[in-house]
Amino acid sequence: MDISEFNSKNEEQIREELSRCCGSRNWVNCMLSSRPFNGLDQMLEIADKCWEQTNEEDWLESFHHHPKIGDIESLAKKFASTSNMAGDEQSGVKNADMKILQALAEGNRDYEEKFGFIFIVYASGKRAEEMLGILNERMNNDRYSEIRIAAAEQHKITRLRITKMFA
Repeated sequence: MDISEFNSKNEEQIREELSRCCGSRNWVNCMLSSRPFNGLDQMLEIADKCWEQTNEEDWLESFHHHPKIGDIESLAKKFASTSNMAGDEQSGVKNADMKILQALAEGNRDYEEKFGFIFIVYASGKRAEEMLGILNERMNNDRYSEIRIAAAEQHKITRLRITKMFA
């Protein structure tokens, strides 16, 4: 798809496409109100500006639209609309050792219990062991710091997904 094809879609179709990139309704609405887009670079700039206008409630909403890192079953079932994108992003866990996957699952549970939201990491290009190390390191953060780190990771994921729409 190119930018003109994207711009020619109706609002509901564009809402659906944007929601696959980021699950925050406020972010999607901001993007919708900024149409039409001149090109990918401008769209990414607007995505940045729209993300800057979000708050913790928006971040948590967007996190809810992610499968847990390493949760392959979740990728297949719960998030069918984003599973292709998320699957590619999490390709580093597909061939991981079962012990690493179990440690990721346990770490995800501990993380969610501590912070109240799932572990969000820009996983593209990272191996499962690396993601586990990042998760363990981030467990030392306080909630205030961690939600901001997770939000920054979410925005990197959003930018990647926007770029992939036009690849």
